[in-house]
Amino acid sequence: MTRAHTFLGIESSCDDTAAAVVRGVPGDMVVLSSVVYGQTDLHAAYGGVVPEIAARAHAERLDVSIVAALEQAEMTLSDLDAIAVTCGPGLIGGVVSGVMTAKGLAMATGKPLYGVNHLAGHALTPRLSDGVQFPYLMLLVSGGHCQFLIAHGPDRFERLGGTIDDAPGEAFDKVARLIGLGQPGGPAVEEAARDGDAARFAFPRPLANKPGCDLSFSGLKTAVLRARDDLVAEAGGLHEQDQADLAASFQAAVADSLAGKSARALAAYLALSPSNPTFCVAGGVAANMTIRGALETVSVEYGAAFLAPPLALCTDNAAMIAAAGIEQMQVRAPDGMDLSARPRMPLDTQSAAMLGSGKKGAKA
Repeated sequence: MTRAHTFLGIESSCDDTAAAVVRGVPGDMVVLSSVVYGQTDLHAAYGGVVPEIAARAHAERLDVSIVAALEQAEMTLSDLDAIAVTCGPGLIGGVVSGVMTAKGLAMATGKPLYGVNHLAGHALTPRLSDGVQFPYLMLLVSGGHCQFLIAHGPDRFERLGGTIDDAPGEAFDKVARLIGLGQPGGPAVEEAARDGDAARFAFPRPLANKPGCDLSFSGLKTAVLRARDDLVAEAGGLHEQDQADLAASFQAAVADSLAGKSARALAAYLALSPSNPTFCVAGGVAANMTIRGALETVSVEYGAAFLAPPLALCTDNAAMIAAAGIEQMQVRAPDGMDLSARPRMPLDTQSAAMLGSGKKGAKA
């Protein structure tokens, strides 16, 4: 039997500085500590994450978060078996901060170093939270990403489809700004939508009639903009009920789009005849209860178990990075001091890039 390992995880790919200690074996792990320092207040005045501000905050908080995580776990660096760190994709300044910190710790302690794809951290979260068996279907839906993946193993992910433009979380942030709500946009839109009429505006469900599992949210965002402009032209501004109705109608369109494509992804996944069919969802947008409800309904209709990890594991955190390190150490060697930080890092390297490629590599 594989012995239990204890990993320190470090995450700094966007605007959350996080460290965690996780112990266990693949599919049976426990989170001993998890520390997350958010940056919402630092970016609030700018309507979104400012990369330079985020990178500076990571550099200031990484050591503090690591010390706090070790203290909560009642451990020292010498008690660790290895260190796992997000090496991409993400805002390059933050990723570099995390990778350099991890390298320094690994070099000073002699502990093995594992660079982890941030998306793999999310995709493997069901293994950490519930010990889900491979293969399972994963919808990774966040501020920067949206993909349907079949997780065949700790380092093998098959992409069935995803967004061809804006990620859902990005669309939520932009729509919140368009209709005068606060940031972050996801919680703000969900809160406003509670008092709204989701049927007032007939927003499109882009690509609904196109075969496959690809999604699009850019046109939906534009439809909200036009509806807002029409209201402003008619009434001279937006009333609170207008904001609520726009939010509810937009949220319903996103939920319907994700549910419709989930049905197609489930059909493709179930064709593999998995022994324990499971549909999992992770990422920040998975915290939206309307979207969760729509996805669970589809999953039940197709006879697959539905799993959404705890909210603390849906958003960016370092526990998922440490857990991914424990999973992947069974199938690959540690990384060396030449581990590089990457702004782009697709999970499925066999499929063609969805958003094109450039000098920095495939976008997704």
